[in-house]
Amino acid sequence: MALEFSPETYKKFEETVNRYPKKEAALLPVLCLAQKEFGHLGQEAIEYVARLMEQSPARVCGVVSFYTMLNTKPIGWHHIQVCRTLPCALRGAERLTSFISKTLGIEVGQTTADGRFTLSEVECLASCGTAPMMQINDDYYENLTDEKVTEVLASLK
Repeated sequence: MALEFSPETYKKFEETVNRYPKKEAALLPVLCLAQKEFGHLGQEAIEYVARLMEQSPARVCGVVSFYTMLNTKPIGWHHIQVCRTLPCALRGAERLTSFISKTLGIEVGQTTADGRFTLSEVECLASCGTAPMMQINDDYYENLTDEKVTEVLASLK
């Protein structure tokens, strides 16, 4: 059976596309819908979105590969994204990533064996004044220390 949106998501797709003067301008929000629906944007999902958006799969793949918020492989239940841009780097993002990596027993880009956590490094999450910071799913955690990270991770297990 071919991959396709549920009727509810297809309705959201139509509503999304109709908000834009040109269909192609809705590509990023449509990709977000697809990721929410399918869990990640594998090749089949990319080809499906390309057909819906009347774009080439290569163009859609180019957009997917540019944005770190779009995932091409399955991720854990809790997606930990550590900001690594300059303000966070200056305030210890590399040390923070290393601490999380050791705590969870995974490297950047990996998912824990139980599928609960995926660790990623990302570009600016727009919280420079509260560095170092991380985003887990849709929630921000700022001014992080090892102790704060330990508390956050324990609350998610």
